[in-house]
Amino acid sequence: MSEFGNRILVVDDEERIRRLLRLYLEKEGYSIEEAEDGGTALQKAIQYDYDLIILDLLLSRIDGIEVCARLRQQKATPVLILTAKGDEVNRVQGFEAGADDYVVKPFSPREVVSRIKAILRRSSATAFVSKDFFFGNNKIVFPHLIIEHDARRVTARGQEVNFTPKEYDLLHFLASSPDKVFSREELLRDVWKYDFFGDIRTVDTHIKRVREKLNRISPEAAAMITTVWGIGYKLEVQKDLFI
Repeated sequence: MSEFGNRILVVDDEERIRRLLRLYLEKEGYSIEEAEDGGTALQKAIQYDYDLIILDLLLSRIDGIEVCARLRQQKATPVLILTAKGDEVNRVQGFEAGADDYVVKPFSPREVVSRIKAILRRSSATAFVSKDFFFGNNKIVFPHLIIEHDARRVTARGQEVNFTPKEYDLLHFLASSPDKVFSREELLRDVWKYDFFGDIRTVDTHIKRVREKLNRISPEAAAMITTVWGIGYKLEVQKDLFI
């Protein structure tokens, strides 16, 4: 993090958009750097540590989808996609490449700022966690549960637990922010990417399945996923286990 605040890389081939975003983001105290093509963006994203990257899809040299996918092979830097390509296919491609959120042009700068703040809150929620919990950007370690994100592998008591892709996404999302409570609506938005629609019972069903699969191998791991009545769910960590 720079002395001026969170460090953000803005990637767009249109100078006026980069200038507009810089104007709004610097007012919020963020330190802004820019790139106008995919090749430069990828080089900077890998070489330097940014707190977030705003990434257009329609870029020269390397398109935004490839930039995001190649970045994900080395880093877990949060990515907000900003593009005129707003159809469902492109949204899915963006999320599958590893994007954290998606805003369609023309956009409201205030909405972009709001989404950036939400992403940074989620990504910083693990800052309090001891190094005993985490090893590297892509491996999460608890006493009863290990999640290797690159391999999308979950093990409990040394035994691999098989999850569907969405069950894994849900577990990994909760584990990435231990002890943070998420409402069903937040989980629909951030795991299923449903902004304004979706059946909240979907969340309950998936939570039940994740617990059941963990419980067959490790009741202790299953018990980490707790219900906060009237609100939602969290992955609870017993910190006394690390003393």
